[in-house]
Order: sequence, then structure tokens, then C-alpha cells
Amino acid sequence: MLSAVTGIALAELGGRAPVIDWRDGMYLPVGENLYPALFEDPVGIDPAQFDMREDVAPALWSGRLSEQPVNIISRNFPTKHRSPFIYRRLSIDLNGPDPAPPIGVFWSYLPKILRMRAKLQRNPRFRGKSIDAIMHDLLARYFTPNAEVRAEVERIFAGRKRPVIGVHIRFTDRKAPLPKIEAALRKLRSDMPNSDIFLATDSAEAQNYILARFDRVFAIEKQMATAGQALHFSQGGMTDALREAQNALIDMCALAQSDWLIHSRHSTFSVVASLIGGIPEAKQIDVDRHNAKVVVKRWFQAYA
Repeated sequence: MLSAVTGIALAELGGRAPVIDWRDGMYLPVGENLYPALFEDPVGIDPAQFDMREDVAPALWSGRLSEQPVNIISRNFPTKHRSPFIYRRLSIDLNGPDPAPPIGVFWSYLPKILRMRAKLQRNPRFRGKSIDAIMHDLLARYFTPNAEVRAEVERIFAGRKRPVIGVHIRFTDRKAPLPKIEAALRKLRSDMPNSDIFLATDSAEAQNYILARFDRVFAIEKQMATAGQALHFSQGGMTDALREAQNALIDMCALAQSDWLIHSRHSTFSVVASLIGGIPEAKQIDVDRHNAKVVVKRWFQAYA
């Protein structure tokens, strides 16, 4: 989502209409756009109408907007699949002048909005706002969950006493440090003994770890990985992929409604939740904040 936010900011800087194209086949069949299935689309433009357009920047997308980035890379840069800079070849310049073609493409696995900080501050629409404030605003305008997701989050919190401690544990393709999360949670619980804990995780192992050590933990019912591999890459895949995409969004929105957040900022999932909910840094505990390897990697990914 934060990668899409980068593209939206870039579109608004250039006076363009942002069109989010999530037709990669991860949660829906290839060619079906996941974005309007999860969110209220304020633009309402179907990206498929541009598939054969040739007036596109960068030019390598000309007539190929229905293709997946991996295919574009394979055709044009077959040895660069793992390059941290390959997104620059597939995207318009983040800091240069807006290109002449009416269709501009931004693609990246990772958010790159920090590279645009100076450009954003020169624009009256964004001047004087922090990057977090800009992302919060764009998330609010372009990523309002659909009615079903909103209703489920409301049901989860109905009648629940405050405060609620939100805990996010990514424990499949990346493993958050469970002992550090446990220690942070014990400290908060000692300060707020009447608090409930909302747990969002992709791992049955991590969920069982927390449930065995804390009471008054609540979580949504969903399919979880059991073999340490991300659910969408695990053998057999997801029983109902769209349902699991909605469940992930419910988890994110529930974390956003929590009063405190324990997480690792190495995962953008919980970072998005903190931005949506406007959770102040003083009420976030990043268990990897002193992990030099994680900090350096996050910096490189943001500015590469």
C-alpha cells in the first residue's frame, strides 16, 4: 500500500489522476484488479482501458500495460530481477519534471516517498507537512476499506473496553523477534493490567506463542501459515484468496484502532496501520528499533 501511496503522491504532483492497478494475480485471477474489491475507489478508472495505449512513460510500457512487471524485467533487463534499483527503469523519474506522455507509470515493491521529500515540500499542496502526515492523508483518501471490512472491524471492537494493545507479528518470510515482543507486551500489561490485546499475525506458531502467555487476547478467524512460509506462497495456497485479503485488511484496520502498537517497523503492514490510525510514536514500541541490520536495510530500501 505504501508503494501505491508513492505513486499517488507522484500523480498528484504531476496533476494526474492516480489509477491503482493490482492485477497481478496474487489474490484474484490475473487481470482482475484487487484494489476496488477491497477499497472504495475515489477515482473509478479501470486500468484495463489503458492496456494498449502507446503514449506511456517510461516507453518500455508502451502497448504493454496489461503485462506484469516481472515480464517487463525479463524482456528488457533479464539479469536485474534482484536489483534494488530496477524500479527506476520501470517508473517515471521521482524527482525530475513530469514527462510529456499522458500516462505515467510508477512501480516498486517498496515505498519510495522519502526520496520525494524535497519535491513534495516545493509543492503548495504538501508544503509544511511531514511525510507521515502526507501518507496519512493519502491513505485516508484512497484507501477507505469497503463496507464489509469496516463493519467487521466495528463488530470486533463493539463494547470492548479501552485501552487495547495492538500486536503485529510477521513470522513467516520474515520473523519478528518473539521474545522481544513478549517482553514489551509484559511491560505494557503491567502498566495497564486491564488492557485487552488484539493480535494480528500470519503465523499459527506466533499466535499460539502469545495465547499461551497472555489472557484477554482477541484475534480474527482466518487461514494462517503453519510451515513458516508466507501464506500466499505456501504449498496449497489459500482456500479463499479474496477472503484472506479482506482478513489482512481487517487485521490492519483493527491494529489502526488500537491505543498502543507493538510491532517491528521492518514490516510495512504495521507501519501502514500506525499511519491509518494516527498512532503517535510515543505509543508505538518498535522491537527492532535497535537492530542495526534492520535499521540500515530500511534506510537503504527507502532511499535506493
